[in-house]
Amino acid sequence: MKIMGKGSRRIAIALAAVLVASGSLAGCASSSSGGGTGGGSAADLDAALQKGGEITYWSWTPSAEAQVKAFEAKYPNVKVDYVNAGTNKDEYAKLQNAIKAGSGAPDVVQIEYYAFPQFALSESLLDLAPYGFADLEKDYSTGPWGSVDFDGKLYGLPQDSGPMALFYNKEVFDQYGIDVPTTWDEYVAAAEKLHTADPTKYLTADTGDSGFTTSMIWQAGGTPFITKNGTDVTLDLQDAGSKKFADNWNRLLQKGLLSTTPSWSDEWFKGLGDGSIASLVIGAWMPGVLESSVKDGAGKWRVAPIPTYDDTPANAENGGGGQAVTKQSKNPALAAAFLKWLNNDPESLKIFAESGGFPSTTAQLSDAAFLGQASDYFGGQKINEVLTDGAKNVVNGWSYLPFQVYANSIFGDTVGQAYKTKGDLNEGLASWQKQLVDYGNAQGFSVNK
Repeated sequence: MKIMGKGSRRIAIALAAVLVASGSLAGCASSSSGGGTGGGSAADLDAALQKGGEITYWSWTPSAEAQVKAFEAKYPNVKVDYVNAGTNKDEYAKLQNAIKAGSGAPDVVQIEYYAFPQFALSESLLDLAPYGFADLEKDYSTGPWGSVDFDGKLYGLPQDSGPMALFYNKEVFDQYGIDVPTTWDEYVAAAEKLHTADPTKYLTADTGDSGFTTSMIWQAGGTPFITKNGTDVTLDLQDAGSKKFADNWNRLLQKGLLSTTPSWSDEWFKGLGDGSIASLVIGAWMPGVLESSVKDGAGKWRVAPIPTYDDTPANAENGGGGQAVTKQSKNPALAAAFLKWLNNDPESLKIFAESGGFPSTTAQLSDAAFLGQASDYFGGQKINEVLTDGAKNVVNGWSYLPFQVYANSIFGDTVGQAYKTKGDLNEGLASWQKQLVDYGNAQGFSVNK
């Protein structure tokens, strides 16, 4: 993703309003005072570890506490204060309040890929390139790396990735004679077959989710969000990929073939367990969620490649994030050293993978032990082989908006209305675009001009 440039300083003030309006971020472009200046060198990392000190780390990952303990055991003169500041939007709100106040931000913070552009443009994150982090590019898969790299400035290191895959209930598929679909035409046919045979069952559930929609547009080859020089935004949610997704998904929506059970609700988890929701198209981090939250599905579920529009493999990322060093850090070299260990050291990466996270590092994605690990939950299937192949097929060229958090916040009022009425998703995308164009221009961006 390449969105930083000469206009980034000019637009930082506008981003304050963007983040306030998002409902989850406030005052991004206000004071970002602190110790981080973007200077330093790779040698400073070792020196900082030897000297020691204390830093604060905000994260919500299941592996965070164990990783911190392992780091402190290896570097006993460093104290890492781990804080679970809440997941995504909750953490972002606290982070932005600290940025606005000019104090109180952590040294190292977890940020999802879709939110990185807004924090990077607000100049509240440290450029890690001077510490030699740019040399680590070969260690990571393309999609995650592109989500933290902005015009030669590196604002974080990737931690996990979310190449999409088809998760399906083999017991239900076998019961109703449904073959695992490899194309979207076959997927729609399977949805019709299942729901016709048993109207209480649906192939999948979708009530409208911005992350899923953008990932599916990505997989279809769409590039609806293009930003140059930090301020010049081309926004086209009627491009070929957007239309391809909408036309395909309309076949499910308009025929009532999508369960209206809200994702992540108790009813949704129950449906995944009892077979009334028989598949999911979602990111590679989902196995851990199923294992922990859908106990009744043990042994029933399997993983297959995401369906495609033709015989050409094509995939997208769904979810995932990394960590960054804030400019408020009073010990940026030590914070950067911890971040490098966190997302690049084999010991830390092993802890992360064992907690259910799907890695973004090429070494792990090609590791024989990782690939050959059989999952009892998935009937002994070596699911990482499927998920890793998916990571290799992620379509290049995707980027998020520099006000994506705001964009996601209005998705329900635009595209979401098409889901409620079983209408045309193309019209929903057009409504989303209109509001985003108007909003972006009002905030100081140059959108579609």
